[in-house]
Amino acid sequence: VQLVESGGGLVEPGGSLRLSCVASGFTFSAHDMTWYRQTQATGKMLEWVATIGSSGDGAECADFVGGRCTVSRDNARNILHLQLTDLQASDSGKYFCSKDRGPMPRGQGIQVTVSS
Repeated sequence: VQLVESGGGLVEPGGSLRLSCVASGFTFSAHDMTWYRQTQATGKMLEWVATIGSSGDGAECADFVGGRCTVSRDNARNILHLQLTDLQASDSGKYFCSKDRGPMPRGQGIQVTVSS
């Protein structure tokens, strides 16, 4: 299993970004996929952000991101996406994609920094 996140970086407060996760080594279309994050508030603990079903159904986001979150996937290209809007400083952290609904296996993560 290999999961490689991209799309992070520095974003101004109120801005948006779209994270991607390229998956390989397993049948992507047969598995739910999940996003987690580590922030200053969570320390080393992972915080669940969003999950999407194997066929793209059942997409759900954590309450703290609510309507600011869109999780999607492209099963033809084995890519998972997470779009976040109206980013706040509290959204700064490292974002990870994981196979299935648990935190493992997961990618190395991608840093998101929200700052002016």
